[in-house]
Amino acid sequence: MISYSPKEWFSFIFRIHKSETFKQLIPILIGVALFAAAIAILQIELLESNKKMTELVKGIATIYTLLGFTLSLLLTFRSNSAYDRWWEGRKQWGELTNASRTFASHMNAILGEQHPEQRQVVSDYLKIYAYTLQYHLKSQKMDLEEYENCVQSEHLKSRVADFSRANHQPIAIYSSLCNYVQQLFLEGKLNNQEIYHFKSELDVLMNVCGACERIKNTPIPFSYSVFLKKFIFFYVMLFPLVYCVHMSYYIIPVTVFILYVLGSIELIAEEIEDPFNGEANDLPTLEMAENIGGNVTSILT
Repeated sequence: MISYSPKEWFSFIFRIHKSETFKQLIPILIGVALFAAAIAILQIELLESNKKMTELVKGIATIYTLLGFTLSLLLTFRSNSAYDRWWEGRKQWGELTNASRTFASHMNAILGEQHPEQRQVVSDYLKIYAYTLQYHLKSQKMDLEEYENCVQSEHLKSRVADFSRANHQPIAIYSSLCNYVQQLFLEGKLNNQEIYHFKSELDVLMNVCGACERIKNTPIPFSYSVFLKKFIFFYVMLFPLVYCVHMSYYIIPVTVFILYVLGSIELIAEEIEDPFNGEANDLPTLEMAENIGGNVTSILT
């Protein structure tokens, strides 16, 4: 995720990031510029001697304005739905952060200083769960070496090989953590009320995983996305045909600019609708996982 100050207006205007939509749109912008130039040449030469066609084009401009209003509504819905997915992902990771801190704090209070080994085990579980989840949401897996570097307790060192081979690593870690909490209960370190309370806190970990998977695995409907792209394309292609009589050769840069604006809105929506891929504008899930690991470590060790 790009860190920035929203008050730096001029730096935004002249700064070009690797995720800048202009770079992605350059080929189609050039093609549209050539198309607009060809239309401008034909219309200027043709309409100079055909006043009836000029009036016809002016009449079509009214209908074209209505199409622009419709397109603006569609793009607004597209942008809002994409941002809602991004913000929902951020809220879910906030829930994971809070649940991890809360669970660690309660375990710290209950286990006390007399159980350092058990405190370390809980800390390692929470830490590797956050790391594993951010890999999982990128359709990747955390390898054995990374697991070994994260854990400090002997209890977990014997289990990391199983975690690295699991098809769904977050579920494997969550199940193992639940079993460990049950083991603490059977050993008398937790009572009935405490284990019931911890169950609701542990449920948050899996609820966050499920919610993030829902965001990742449920894209915007294909038909809607295709229709919007076609609408933008034909809207831009019709622009020089409708307004060339008013703008002459200035229609070329204006058409290119309109495509840049409309195309950029669609590209930005495509990027942020899946906030877990690790791209420039996606959520910094690795940094958030590191933050969770640092928090639980400071609480329990």
